[in-house]
Amino acid sequence: MQGRKWWLTRRAGVIAAAAAVCMVGATSALAAGTAGPVSSTPAPTPQLNATGTTEQVRQLVQCGTTMYAVGTFTSIKQSNTIYARNNAFSFSAAAPYAMTTWNPNVNGEVNSIAFNGSNCADAYIGGKFTAVGSTKVADIAEVSTSTGAVVSGFGHTANGEVKTLAVSGGHLLTGGFFTTINGSTNKYFVSLSPSTGKDDGYLNLNISGTYGSGGTEVFNQQISHGGTLDLAEGTFLSVGGQARQQIFMLSLGGKSATVTPWTSAEFNQRCVIDESFYVRAASWSPDDQTVYIGTTGFHPLSGETNPATGLCDAAVAFPATQASVSHQWINYTGCDSFYSTAADTNDAYFGGHERWIDNPNGCDAAGPGAISAQGMVGLSPSGGAVVFNPTRARGLGADDMLITSAGLWIASDNLQGANECAKKSGHSGICFLPYS
Repeated sequence: MQGRKWWLTRRAGVIAAAAAVCMVGATSALAAGTAGPVSSTPAPTPQLNATGTTEQVRQLVQCGTTMYAVGTFTSIKQSNTIYARNNAFSFSAAAPYAMTTWNPNVNGEVNSIAFNGSNCADAYIGGKFTAVGSTKVADIAEVSTSTGAVVSGFGHTANGEVKTLAVSGGHLLTGGFFTTINGSTNKYFVSLSPSTGKDDGYLNLNISGTYGSGGTEVFNQQISHGGTLDLAEGTFLSVGGQARQQIFMLSLGGKSATVTPWTSAEFNQRCVIDESFYVRAASWSPDDQTVYIGTTGFHPLSGETNPATGLCDAAVAFPATQASVSHQWINYTGCDSFYSTAADTNDAYFGGHERWIDNPNGCDAAGPGAISAQGMVGLSPSGGAVVFNPTRARGLGADDMLITSAGLWIASDNLQGANECAKKSGHSGICFLPYS
């Protein structure tokens, strides 16, 4: 979503990133019958060009036959060709994954991109920027995918950073730090008309409350494969008149979206790092019956325990039952964070800057029975055991994971030259692991 907040962790001096933004795009939903696992041989997609500074792909979304990538970067490399691209670019979703000419030239970080159903002629972008090309905007815009120009009829003014965008049922669900957007005084999470950008009244959640060090915000969201539910993560204490901390679920449909009974007391626990929330990323199982969550947080605020307890720095599965629930399984990294997750019928995938998994008895070290699983891992949906372990360069941490009918896409960064995925070099910023 993410731009994004950054902080120095106390873990081995690694710079960590705040969470992944894994929004659902026009064709990002899992294809029926896709079973996995994905291949451990990555395809040769475009990558971040080595510029000497840390750059990052924040989100990947497919619309039609094209992949769209947004983040914070200045140039992209494919084979021996360098393309100047500021914070947004696109390429073919099929081999040879050729770059397109799309170049909206955004002057700041783009956290999220979304499309209105199968209409791939225009894209909605949100982040922290003041211009697209020569057109002045403020953190949100609709952009032509042919010319890169701003679509003038869509409102493009928010008074704070936009973190997450997703379209559902003709509503552009928009979350972030803002307190006004395109004239609306609804705060933090607003439904906009895809044609005008005006508040269409579909979200009236009165989100409020804060804790820790952060201000109120909606940071991330994930629409279910069936399109009837939406998870949202961020900093808040009350949503739609219901007590909710870190994460809530919406029922989509009807005249307005409503907060469902799904919740857990486990989300009210605190972790040691002074951040406002640690539930940074979530994904749905293909049948929408399970929610997978990747977390930051180091260890519980009360101190390290042996074995670990709570949700800090872990991969977790919760039932999607409409009630107050408890986790089904949890797998600890040993005080390293996850920032993204995705799932198919064979694996629940998690990405971050973790070094180990199955490590409840270690913190910043491998405890008894710990498995080395650098940068990403696939866990069994039924019990959380390791079933896929290709590894990737840790970098800041995989910022987004996306399952399409073709395979698993991973958005990442080039911190300290990071470019390895599944033990192959040349995958800086984007790694695609296809289905065999």
